[in-house]
Amino acid sequence: MTTNDYLPAAAPVARLIEEFHKLPGIGPKSAQRLTYHLVRMPAEDARALAEAILAVKERIILCSQCQNLTEVDPCPICTAPSRDRTILCVLEEPLDVLALERTRCYQGLYHVLHGAISPINGIGPEELKIREMLERLRDGTVQELVLATNPNLEGEATAMYIQRLVSPLVKRVTRLARGLPVGGDLEYADQMTLTRAMQGRQEF
Repeated sequence: MTTNDYLPAAAPVARLIEEFHKLPGIGPKSAQRLTYHLVRMPAEDARALAEAILAVKERIILCSQCQNLTEVDPCPICTAPSRDRTILCVLEEPLDVLALERTRCYQGLYHVLHGAISPINGIGPEELKIREMLERLRDGTVQELVLATNPNLEGEATAMYIQRLVSPLVKRVTRLARGLPVGGDLEYADQMTLTRAMQGRQEF
């Protein structure tokens, strides 16, 4: 059954429902509600939304150094002279960078993997930005690698895999302290929890 089976709709409306339904976490009913909200939205607001979506696709790229989302390459974090270049924090997703930056407790650099190892979903190490991370470690500048993958099965598997790879390349490999709830995601953690987890990181 497709979203079009729930109620009759004009072709453009039905198409938009289908497109919303493709987004993660959007079921058929939510897709319908979003679509009909847009139908009732003032034209200038709908146009602003469309332009924002196009701007993301046309202007956002990956930083060649940290693989985070950015408009300029290298990104502002990688080029900031105040950042400690001897510490590299490895994260799963760009949203995790935003979460840690909000805490203001970390002043090193980042590396975004864009996922975690998950054999059941067909995601192996080669699908992640691990090769790019290893290239950054080869010049010996990084002295500590902070593994900040999510505290769930996939995150732990990814952290263990990376720890084996980087042990010959860095002096210290640490993991965020267990202030983070097992099974949770960094992007949903509050600032105090993230701050304590970062400050209490441990040898891996």
